[in-house]
Amino acid sequence: MSSTFDRRMVLKGAAAAGLAALPGAGARAQGAQNWPSKNITLVVPFTPGGSTDILARIVGQKFTAAWGQGVTVENRPGAGGAVGSVQIARAAPDGYTIGMGHIGTLSVNPSLYASLQYDPLKSFEHIGMLARVHNIMVVHPSVPANNVAELIDYARKNPGKLNFGTGGNGSAAHIATAAFMVATGTQMVHVPYRGTSPAVADLLSGQIQLMMTGGPAVLPHVRAGTLRALGTASLSRLASANDIPTIAEAGVPGFEASQWYGLVAPAGTPADIIAKLNAEVRTAMADKQVAETLDRDGADPWVMTPGEFRDHIDKETKRWAEVVAKAKIRIE
Repeated sequence: MSSTFDRRMVLKGAAAAGLAALPGAGARAQGAQNWPSKNITLVVPFTPGGSTDILARIVGQKFTAAWGQGVTVENRPGAGGAVGSVQIARAAPDGYTIGMGHIGTLSVNPSLYASLQYDPLKSFEHIGMLARVHNIMVVHPSVPANNVAELIDYARKNPGKLNFGTGGNGSAAHIATAAFMVATGTQMVHVPYRGTSPAVADLLSGQIQLMMTGGPAVLPHVRAGTLRALGTASLSRLASANDIPTIAEAGVPGFEASQWYGLVAPAGTPADIIAKLNAEVRTAMADKQVAETLDRDGADPWVMTPGEFRDHIDKETKRWAEVVAKAKIRIE
């Protein structure tokens, strides 16, 4: 679990409404006509190597190619993505600081934390959805389970014996695995890490036994034979990994816990800049090479207008609030 000091610094203090700075005269005057005229900072609220970071770098490269301005990916992990999200919310609303948002930071955190220094709906302009990354349940080869049904049986007979790793308390992987335990009546021990990459490293070495996380972080290891995939948390099999059954078809009917990712900007960022960013997101996600890269890693493009993205966040927030309540997860 992250330190109490870290969470207090991020989660206590001013209300979210006070964080949404009004656009300055410079931002209003420039608009999108001359934007961007300098490098853009793309804040990723998680450590390098995870699905959020991988997607950010793909998009950053496409933006650079389109506009001739560099995009600097800045990783700001901490408190389930709240540290980086606060940084995005507090940045100047001029289009030169944007950020990656995902299911955890935009829809799960409001139910986990008693007080957030940002509001997923009010503190940001919602640029648009990027992609959906399907969680895959993987285990270390030492685990005596070759499929989801065998895992459920083993976990029920051995409560607390299996350790599952995640990228941190309250992360999307944490909530997805908690939802699985609620649905199956199993009990496993949560081991939070400071990011997905160190969790995967310990899974590979056998220090933990299980993870349910985005395909980009684990599918290469499944293909290399160093991890065993039991099921995907999607409602249909992945085209790039059709041999892996869904968790729903393997014994947990209706189970779905995919992650989704989108771009946000500080509230007050001019609408024409948001429109320009959204248009380029659509171009980037329609690129054949990007689509092939995402498909190979168990993901698929999933674009939305800013309004559709905002509505999706609202809907998902209500959905995951129920899961968090049933799992009795709370981070003070």
